[in-house]
Amino acid sequence: MSEDARFEDATARPLRLVAMDDEDLQVVSALCQDAVFPGNEMQWQRGKRRFGILLNRFRWEDIPVAQRGARTPERVQSVLAIENVDRVASQGVPPGDSDTILSVLAITFEPDPAGGGLVLLTMAGDGAVRLKVSELEIALRDVTRPYAAVSGKVPDHPE
Repeated sequence: MSEDARFEDATARPLRLVAMDDEDLQVVSALCQDAVFPGNEMQWQRGKRRFGILLNRFRWEDIPVAQRGARTPERVQSVLAIENVDRVASQGVPPGDSDTILSVLAITFEPDPAGGGLVLLTMAGDGAVRLKVSELEIALRDVTRPYAAVSGKVPDHPE
């Protein structure tokens, strides 16, 4: 029986971040840009008020090493967990569809006067997931060790 790869087996340290304000969220958003996942990897746990996604995150923090030719660009599986979720809505994002691969462009927050607001996950191809939260709390945690990106390339965003 084979075992899943664990971060403890690799030389890189797992990423564990929590965003509690817009400044923190900008860092999490940048690290999640170009993360890919099938539609069935999104889950809303209504009773726990938690929305989570298992992402295949591009390791933007490793680019300086990869650019020096030390290794090919890498991805890592990460869990993006959004807490305090009251409502979830989506557009152009088929939840539960394992055949549709989604790609994260950005994660933003629009605060409301009551202290909560809207977390918006913008996907490539005009899809989006909007989460009404009572308070901003988003965690990003790597759960596997890094692996070579299948394309062997850094994602490109031509202007």
